[in-house]
Amino acid sequence: MIELVKKTLLTGVGVAALSKEKIEDLAKDLIEKGKMTEQEGKKLVDQLLSSSEEARQDLQKQIEEKIQAVLEKMDLAKKSDFDALKLEIEELQKKADQAE
Repeated sequence: MIELVKKTLLTGVGVAALSKEKIEDLAKDLIEKGKMTEQEGKKLVDQLLSSSEEARQDLQKQIEEKIQAVLEKMDLAKKSDFDALKLEIEELQKKADQAE
């Protein structure tokens, strides 16, 4: 039963979207209906919470990679580029002031 519930949630709803409260409510409901024991329910909650966190981290990493790829394609200057130019301008200004 636990495996069926896990497979359904992992493929159907999307584990990344599951909150701790929803997972606990689902386990509680299954326990109350006699579909699983409290021990199985706790194990299910722990496994789904772990999977949910991993899925969120994977999704965040994929989003960050896609955003980075889009920004690189746009050929935009980065903050570090502006900072380097600012530093160079300040150094040139100092040299110009000393030459006067």
